[in-house]
Amino acid sequence: MKWFLDFLKKMDKTRWMILGLGGILLLVIALPVDHAGFKEEEVFLQSAQEKEQESTDKDYEKKLISRLEESLSYIDGAGKVRVMITFQDHGKSVVEKDVTKSGNEQNGSQYQEASVYEEAGGRQPYISQQKLPSIEGVLIIAEGAGNSAVKKDILESVMALFPIEAHKIKIVKMQSES
Repeated sequence: MKWFLDFLKKMDKTRWMILGLGGILLLVIALPVDHAGFKEEEVFLQSAQEKEQESTDKDYEKKLISRLEESLSYIDGAGKVRVMITFQDHGKSVVEKDVTKSGNEQNGSQYQEASVYEEAGGRQPYISQQKLPSIEGVLIIAEGAGNSAVKKDILESVMALFPIEAHKIKIVKMQSES
């Protein structure tokens, strides 16, 4: 214990400062960092965006179905019409990116991409293009589908509206309500 007291008496201000800063540095390094809070916020934002995308997809699907049902019901002889549409995907959002070129001819060029963000209401990427979901198939149930001329008119109308082949469109007669 005596050697420790002798050592403390020999220390000058500079050594005390170095010892104190070293202790503070060890405390800062040893403090736990809560990364889980950041992850939770990130997951919350992702799930909110997914829910918003899902509700947008459902709204698009409902609007598309109701417009198609209404349009097809105006075909002579079609009568009451019900429609079901299946999609291949959920669409695609194209995020705007800044591309910067640096360097010269001798060293070669380097490209750097960075997303552009909207700052209103949070940090969300700026979407330059929104691609709608691709249609996989269409099922049409119509009262007048028993008539081949009506069936042909419905088929040609759907093919004119959507970029799908005839074999992905099914038209059936609606059962009579008895």
